[in-house]
Amino acid sequence: MAERQEQTAPDAVPTRIGQVVMLHHAGDREEARQRFLGLWAEIGESGDPLHRCTLAHYLADTQDEPEDELAWDLRALAAAEEVAGDRLAEYEGSLAVRALYPSLQLSLAADYARLDRPDAARVHLRRARDAARTLADDRYGEGVRAAIRRLETRLGEDGTPGGWGPPRQRP
Repeated sequence: MAERQEQTAPDAVPTRIGQVVMLHHAGDREEARQRFLGLWAEIGESGDPLHRCTLAHYLADTQDEPEDELAWDLRALAAAEEVAGDRLAEYEGSLAVRALYPSLQLSLAADYARLDRPDAARVHLRRARDAARTLADDRYGEGVRAAIRRLETRLGEDGTPGGWGPPRQRP
């Protein structure tokens, strides 16, 4: 009976992640980082890939150092890639992972640009642009595509970063 209840209980992790995202957007970056890290400790390195992907993707935004932000964005991408290929269709979070993929690539492009690694930035920007073709013409899709265009403009033709503003916000 307990197993049956467990299977029908709604997944609380996305809700908890969303609550911390709201805290972060309200301006409490440090508290958000601590709560995200607590969730990461609960989920673990072998937890649900969608949870790890989403959590790491948002956790990256709470980092103070560009290298740390890159490390969390790479964790997010690694979790997304766990369900890539043939397994993607079988995984129940596959649509969510597909929707996150352009944003994951865009985040990596921005990370590499901030670290003055323009070649890596261009690779991930190209991947973001390609992946964004599958996004719907809704608020999220338009937000990601607009962020891609902004980064293209900032990166410039020669691949050198222009004037970088404050840390990015997720679309």
